[in-house]
Amino acid sequence: MREASKGVWAVIAACSIWGVAPLYYKHLAYVPSGEILAHRTVWTLLMFGFVLVLQGRLADIGALLRGPERGRLAIATLFISVNWGMFIVGVQGGHGVEASLGYYIFPLMAVVLGVVLLGERLTPLQGVAVGLAAVAVAVLTYGLGVAPVLALALAATFAVYGLLKRGLRAGAVASVTAEVLLMAPLAVGWLIAVHGGFATEFGRAGGWFGHGLEATLMLPLSGLITGGPLILFSWGAQRVRLSTLGLSQYLNPSLQALCAVLVAGEPFTRWHAAAFGLIWAALALYSAEMWRTAPGMLRFILGADGRAHGAA
Repeated sequence: MREASKGVWAVIAACSIWGVAPLYYKHLAYVPSGEILAHRTVWTLLMFGFVLVLQGRLADIGALLRGPERGRLAIATLFISVNWGMFIVGVQGGHGVEASLGYYIFPLMAVVLGVVLLGERLTPLQGVAVGLAAVAVAVLTYGLGVAPVLALALAATFAVYGLLKRGLRAGAVASVTAEVLLMAPLAVGWLIAVHGGFATEFGRAGGWFGHGLEATLMLPLSGLITGGPLILFSWGAQRVRLSTLGLSQYLNPSLQALCAVLVAGEPFTRWHAAAFGLIWAALALYSAEMWRTAPGMLRFILGADGRAHGAA
C-alpha cells in the first residue's frame, strides 16, 4: 500500500474513532463528568508519556514548558480542557446532536477569529459560508426557542485553542502531552477528593474507579480514545493532500450526529434538519474555497511542522 493510501486510511480511522467516541461517554453516563474528565487527562498523559519515552523525546516536554511559548500553551490548555469537559457533559446529558453541530461550526468560527483577531480578510465564498452558518444558528434558535449554546461554546473554545496552537514548533504528541501534564495536578487532586469522599458529584461520594468492574476497566480507555486517534491523524496528515485532510474533518461530527440520533435516540426535528442543511451548504462553499486557496481551517489544526496539534 502506498504511503498516501496509508495516510488516508489513518486519517479516516482517527476521525471515525472520534466520531463514535460519544457512545463511550454516553455508556458511562452513570460516572460523573468531572471524574471522566480527570481520568481522560491522567490516562492520556500516561499514554503519551509512554510514547515519548519510546521515541526518546521526553525532553521535548521540558523544553516546551520552559520555552517562550509556555504562556500560550497554558492558555491553550485551559481552552481544550473546557472543551473536553463541555463535550462530555453535553453527550452525557443527551445533547450529542448539538455537540456535533459545534464541530461543524468550528472551521467557520476559526475563519471569523482569523478576521477579528489576526486581521485576515474573508474571501467572497468564505463570507457567504459564514453568513449561512449564522442563519443556521438563527433558524435553530427560533425553532427550538433557545440558542444552541453548547454548539457555539464548543466551536468557539476549539477555534481559540487552534488559534493559540497555531505555529507551535512542537509536534502533536509533545504539545498535547505538555497540555495534559498541566491539567494533571487538578485532575489528580479531583480524583483524590472524590475517592476520599471530600467531593461529590451526582450526590455520590467516592469515585467509580476501583469500585465498579465495568468503570474500572473502561475509564483507562479514555486515554486510548483521546490519544490513539490523534497519533493516527498526525501520522496520516503528513501523507495526504490538504484537501483530503480538510474534508475528513467533517466525518467526525457526521458520525457524532448519527450516533446521537440512531443509537442514543436524541430528537432530530425539522429545525435541526434546516440548520444542518444550511451548515452543510456553508461547509461545501468553505471546502471549495479551501481547495482554491490556503486551507484556513487546517492552519488552525496544523502547526508549522505540518502535524496535527488538536484533539477533538
